[in-house]
Amino acid sequence: MTEIAPGVEQLYGFPKYGINWYLVGDVLIDAGGRPDAKRILKQLDGKTVTAHALTHAHPDHQGSSDAVCTQLGIPFLVPEKDVAAAEDPELIKQRQPDNWLPRLMQKMFAGPGHKVDQVLREGDEVAGFTVLDTPGHSAGHVVFWRESDRVLIAGDVVNTMHPFTMKRGVREPLDVFTPDPAENRRSIKRIAELEPSLLLVGHGPPVRDPQKLKDLAARLP
Repeated sequence: MTEIAPGVEQLYGFPKYGINWYLVGDVLIDAGGRPDAKRILKQLDGKTVTAHALTHAHPDHQGSSDAVCTQLGIPFLVPEKDVAAAEDPELIKQRQPDNWLPRLMQKMFAGPGHKVDQVLREGDEVAGFTVLDTPGHSAGHVVFWRESDRVLIAGDVVNTMHPFTMKRGVREPLDVFTPDPAENRRSIKRIAELEPSLLLVGHGPPVRDPQKLKDLAARLP
């Protein structure tokens, strides 16, 4: 676990930057796939964690949510339009594009559903970050934005590393995992306008150059 901004620590999956989770103050944001539970809980050992929030309910982000919330006895915070999928992961599969890759990811990474304790909506505050609606990659996808130092936890609105080749660079998530790519592009343009000084994502390393995100947005239709 590494502190990458005041009050923001990055937890690591395997391989490094393949899947990321963040401890923001005392709130865990995202929780990897089902096999990541032990890795996450080990990294959280000795830390104060009072809640767990999702950017979106996909298998590689909610897979360990039930284990984390149950073992730590903490509430589960989920974006409004992803609540049903977080509580019933079968809905994740139904909402994904009809392709063998999402079906494989579902089988490998999806964890049990877990009752949502708090619904997240645009403008809510979580550990000093503001919730912004950024749909497309999932119906309810949100990002967490701290304007004071322009730190953005962006989930999968963008990736900063190709999920299979590991090539680095700010890029769209793969269409095969994105039910509405056009809507996600609108979300990319929204977050690019924020000009984040630190961009943190679900897949890939941190990016500290806002121009890279702006360049991606400028290339999109």
